[in-house]
Amino acid sequence: MLSGKGKDTLLSLARETLSSHLAGKSPPEVTSPPDELAALCGAFVSLHKGDALRGCIGTFEASEPLFKTVERMAISAGTRDPRFDPVTADELSEIEIEISVLSPRRPIRDFSEIVVGRDGLCVTRGFHHGVLLPQVATDQEWDAETFLSHTCLKAGLDANAWREGDLVIEVFEAEIFSEKKWSLI
Repeated sequence: MLSGKGKDTLLSLARETLSSHLAGKSPPEVTSPPDELAALCGAFVSLHKGDALRGCIGTFEASEPLFKTVERMAISAGTRDPRFDPVTADELSEIEIEISVLSPRRPIRDFSEIVVGRDGLCVTRGFHHGVLLPQVATDQEWDAETFLSHTCLKAGLDANAWREGDLVIEVFEAEIFSEKKWSLI
């Protein structure tokens, strides 16, 4: 779990990095980050404009310190999410940033192991891969089956693909915080 200062630092870093990128400048330099921000873990950065999603990109790979992952994902969420046009510098003041720091994934054998409100989902079959963060099911008021069906759809599979034996289903948890609020899911 991150401290309040760690959360504030990551949120500020995400905003400053995206702002710098949109202005064609180098990202802010982080010197001597606290140990909690140097930890190797995956993260997603989600951008919201009002109640609408404006971009969301992340990684489970823990190949760099958390603060570097957040910098990279903030730029990607703002400029590389294929579902949306790139964020402009003019609209950045209307964007709320949310960060989800991820636990490692763990496989499950049966959908009854999914705890809505705690677990995020990752499904894989061959080259098809879909991920939904824990807050999606909570926000949409989905049960476990509906959550799993939507994750299959996001992977480009049939909604009932989870009923077949060759789908890999993994769950993960996330520490979720935004410029509006902090929560632990």
